[in-house]
Amino acid sequence: MRKVICAGETILDILFKNNQPIAAVPGGSSFNCIISLGRAGVPAFFLGETGEDAVGDQIAAFLKENQVSTDYFTTRKDIRTAVSLAYLNEKNDAQYVFYKDKPKPNDNFCIPDFQKEDILVLGSYYAICPSLRAQVKQLLHANKEAGGMVYYDINFRKSHQQELEALTPAIQENFTLASIVRGSADDFEIMYGTREAEVIYKEKIAPYCPVFICTNAHKELKVCLPDRVLAFPITPIKTVSTIGAGDNFNAGFVYGLMRYGVKKEDLLQMENHQWEKLVNCGLYFAANVCQSIHNSIDPKLDLSCL
Repeated sequence: MRKVICAGETILDILFKNNQPIAAVPGGSSFNCIISLGRAGVPAFFLGETGEDAVGDQIAAFLKENQVSTDYFTTRKDIRTAVSLAYLNEKNDAQYVFYKDKPKPNDNFCIPDFQKEDILVLGSYYAICPSLRAQVKQLLHANKEAGGMVYYDINFRKSHQQELEALTPAIQENFTLASIVRGSADDFEIMYGTREAEVIYKEKIAPYCPVFICTNAHKELKVCLPDRVLAFPITPIKTVSTIGAGDNFNAGFVYGLMRYGVKKEDLLQMENHQWEKLVNCGLYFAANVCQSIHNSIDPKLDLSCL
């Protein structure tokens, strides 16, 4: 059976509003994505790790509660589970303070049993971190050899801007091995000094990967392909928190790939209305998350309308 494997960091997000804590939610970019996919009934696996501590136990239990396999998930005595403080502003956007150990290789790292058309989702600093690069490359090449699909979310934060030159070879290698590259206009403003999707695609993405999705908060989303650029408007909503919005766009889009049986070789052959279906799945998941303090979709979210 076709499955989705998300690889990345785990963290406990403690949310603050008006300087008062309002929730503590397990998170991490790929983690948020896989929780939503598990809740949506997709065969879901998470490849990651936590410390052998109370927070790590909470995160491991959360995966199992949400129908996500922990076959590739490990706990380690030599690290502490990461924690973030997320301060929500008047627009309910978050400013973060992180408390975490420096990433280091996992001696018990396990390569999944990839099958043809499985989907590997990864991104953020995890996907380009120098100390984890050897492990990430093993993942990418194992997936490629099996004939799988890679959905790569750049999710590049300003805190790593000074490292961009050193990290660029890893980013470009990820582009080359990806089937779909997704990033936000905020990512590209930090990385390349522009928010223009067409310019970013032509100069930075297209030489490596033919499929590019650029989100831009409440402004229109663009899908760039070799023969066309598609633009999709965003329906305004009242937000409670924007934490996990991009992660859950990813989850919804990947859910659409699974639901509609889209394979890697189909991506450049699809009609505009097929792209619209996939994008709508992503926007539907993202909108649901933005209307709560949680990092993943409501377990009872109605998916029959997609």
